[in-house]
Amino acid sequence: MDVTEKVNKIFSLYEKHGASNYLGERVSKTEHSIQCAMLAEKEECSNEVVLGAFLHDIGHLIGLDQGLEEMITDHVNLGTQDHCKVGGDYLHEMGFSDIVCKIVAGHVQAKRYLVYTDQDYYKNLSSASKKTLEHQGGPMTSEEALAFEKSPLFDIIVRMRTWDEKAKEPDIEMEPLEKYRKLCVDVLELQHNRFYMSGNNALV
Repeated sequence: MDVTEKVNKIFSLYEKHGASNYLGERVSKTEHSIQCAMLAEKEECSNEVVLGAFLHDIGHLIGLDQGLEEMITDHVNLGTQDHCKVGGDYLHEMGFSDIVCKIVAGHVQAKRYLVYTDQDYYKNLSSASKKTLEHQGGPMTSEEALAFEKSPLFDIIVRMRTWDEKAKEPDIEMEPLEKYRKLCVDVLELQHNRFYMSGNNALV
């Protein structure tokens, strides 16, 4: 697939499933994604980080599209099991950079880390986030936390988690979805150019 085909495939997921409710919050999945990207933009992050913020929950959309295993508590559907891995693996196969893929793949680990390191963080989680935590391994162990802190993207992935928690506002003016389609094209084209410039003859 070329860049246009890949981006069309990604955004077809938002067109088909993005209007569905975001885990019991008062926003849709697409609205939550856009708000995360806007928070990253507000902090003047790079395009790759902003796109990672926008795409962080794409695993939930993939899960709906492919009928993957879901997290169920008390008969309530909490989204796709291991959605962070599902999303990160999908974007890696599409040829996105490590920055984008690791933000997507790591944002649940950041929640587990913050619950381990900050008791107040857990108290302030939404009811849905507390329930999904039970499916995601609970708080990190001390060994897991030490390993996570060594990640080169540790700071940005933790920041991603703070955006994730804030991006649930039902009554704010949001950027259009098309803005992030264009950003997706720009970031993916940049990554393709990096492959060519580094002498790779085949793209992921």
